[in-house]
Amino acid sequence: MSFESDKQFNDYQHFARGIRRSGEFSIRESAMLETCGCAMMELYKGLREPADDTEKTFLTQIHGTDIITDPFAKVFAKYLKVIQPRHLHRLCSVGDEDMSGDFSGSQSDDSSID
Repeated sequence: MSFESDKQFNDYQHFARGIRRSGEFSIRESAMLETCGCAMMELYKGLREPADDTEKTFLTQIHGTDIITDPFAKVFAKYLKVIQPRHLHRLCSVGDEDMSGDFSGSQSDDSSID
């Protein structure tokens, strides 16, 4: 059987309450990650050699650029996408040094107040 592992996969660093309760995965996907996730992670990192054709297909689809059709590779690719750091784009800008802090639009001249 492919993706055999003795321990259950948990990623408490990214999912503090567990993969099931994260809301990112369906029930089926979370069950697949919890049962086969350790084996998938070992294959992905190169710590384990593929045991059969299913695991070889998983590796070629995860590391390749083609469309992912394998259900194990789909779930693991989704996991990798979810744990990536999110980029935050802000629409505000830092003010110039020329601005005096008057936001009404008029320029105040401090030298005329004598």
